[in-house]
Amino acid sequence: MFAVIRTGGKQYKVSSGDVIAVEKLAGAAGDKVEISDVLSNGQKTGTADAPLSGIKVLAEIVRQFRDDKVIIFKKRRRHNYRRKKGHRQYLTEIKITDIQG
Repeated sequence: MFAVIRTGGKQYKVSSGDVIAVEKLAGAAGDKVEISDVLSNGQKTGTADAPLSGIKVLAEIVRQFRDDKVIIFKKRRRHNYRRKKGHRQYLTEIKITDIQG
């Protein structure tokens, strides 16, 4: 059985036992997380405006970490214009333990 969940503005297709990295969630390693924003469970499908009710995905936080650095470099030719910035996104690695509903 699988489910499509939405967290951090992105959608993920998950099943029990999967380990995925999502946008930062509150909590420390070992904490339990309940995701109730389920868009599909294989049999029924909701919409982005109206997710399925009564279905929830239980997960456990494995670790909090930061992703690899992304370099943003802007340049305009012949104008001596160069800007360089870096960004590291905060992520949470979670393990899906159960899909209820």
